Amino acid sequence: MELHMHSHHFARRMPDWRAAAIAGIAAGVVYLVVELVALWLMGENPWGPPRMMAAIVMGRDVLSQAVPSAGTVLAALVVHFVLAVLFGLILAGIMAPFSFDSSFGMASLAGALFGVAVYVIDFYGMTRVFPWFAEARGSLSFLAHVVFGLVVADAYRKLEKKEAGVRGTGGNG
Repeated sequence: MELHMHSHHFARRMPDWRAAAIAGIAAGVVYLVVELVALWLMGENPWGPPRMMAAIVMGRDVLSQAVPSAGTVLAALVVHFVLAVLFGLILAGIMAPFSFDSSFGMASLAGALFGVAVYVIDFYGMTRVFPWFAEARGSLSFLAHVVFGLVVADAYRKLEKKEAGVRGTGGNG
């Protein structure tokens, strides 16, 4: 796997914001599937994460719902996908100027590290404001965030439109 390390200097190349938003949505879907299916398979309540997300905008009262209402699920989905798109935009804003999208390997590495950073921010930084997320810390959440980062970075790389000659000789692989 060729990482093209020598080519990762700052260049004034604008991200493809449309591709970043779509990649964020795609990664958000994958994240939800990974986390909710894994919780269900482990015999845990898959409604915990949606209630926690909805509580960001609806308040702590939704945390006590055994099964969230349709309004709670809708609020959770809105919060989740707004954040997924925002994180997709942020990652694209990092990847494009540093050419981290020059190869699949480099994009994957940048995405995985981004996923780790988002996990740390979500479950250690944001718990000062939303303390209920502390109970969701753990290997499943960590893995789901790394998968999110991988998917958003690799989807962005595949979807973005680049100027001719920017990608180099590495092709699509």
